[in-house]
Amino acid sequence: MEALLKRELGTSLLKRAGHSGGGCISEGQSYDTDTGRVFIKINHKNEARRMFDGEMASLEAILSTNTVKVPRPMKVVDLERSGALLIMEHVDMRILNKYSSKLGEQLANLHLHNRRQMEKQKKEMQTVGKGLEQSEVVNKFGFHVTTCCGYLPQVNDWQDDWVSFYAQQRLQHQLGMVEQSYGDREARELWAKLQLNLHQLFTGIEVVPALLHGDLWDGNVAECSDGPIIFDPASFYGHSEFELAIAGMFSGFGSSFYNTYHEKIPKTDGFAKRQQVYQLFHYLNHWNHFGDGYRGSSLRIMKDLTK
Repeated sequence: MEALLKRELGTSLLKRAGHSGGGCISEGQSYDTDTGRVFIKINHKNEARRMFDGEMASLEAILSTNTVKVPRPMKVVDLERSGALLIMEHVDMRILNKYSSKLGEQLANLHLHNRRQMEKQKKEMQTVGKGLEQSEVVNKFGFHVTTCCGYLPQVNDWQDDWVSFYAQQRLQHQLGMVEQSYGDREARELWAKLQLNLHQLFTGIEVVPALLHGDLWDGNVAECSDGPIIFDPASFYGHSEFELAIAGMFSGFGSSFYNTYHEKIPKTDGFAKRQQVYQLFHYLNHWNHFGDGYRGSSLRIMKDLTK
């Protein structure tokens, strides 16, 4: 692998820097090169290329908003036998602490970025007869490539309606995998009921497509010398409230984070119920990743929402 890395990076120096990491899905290692330190994510699964292509596109999309720091991606490289590498800049990080409030502000700015672009386009069209380039404004829900939450792919086909997108391409997709693996009759019956109630939870609110990190739990945030940083995204354009669901499951963020976030994006009626709907996706995703230890939580939420 080192010969491959030297070739792809165009470097004669390739020395492990002692900074390693990794989670449930991929390994990580920092290397010193002729042009500086880089961080390499390594995964040997056959699907690694798809996963890393989605992560790279997610990082690039977030970077383009200039709202919250993410590691700058460089390239995805296929391994010779199986799997792939994602090469990105190395960032010295520590546990999020003093920049928690700033992360809340910057995350809200990320979520508001597309809405602000829409408003800017509308204003420019009214004043000078032309707006922003079409590519700068997103009017639908989805993403231009497949992204993975964990190692499982997400269906990101563009849709006009958020509730339809979320029901079909998030919940139904996950429940389809549950059905295939476990044939769970109770989950099937509860989902049939929940589908009928889903639109009621969105009565009276406007959902504007927001660029999301997509998997923002406390293991995917940190801080560096100049502020907060987020990483390991599974991005798509969706409802900004979706972003807060997995953070709420694992209690990873303090009150200062939520206070500054909601100063910019206040809660609307039905927020708590919709958080349950959004947490359901993550419980189902954990069920499909790690087994039926997450069955109980998934069914409990569906029961609560169908009362």
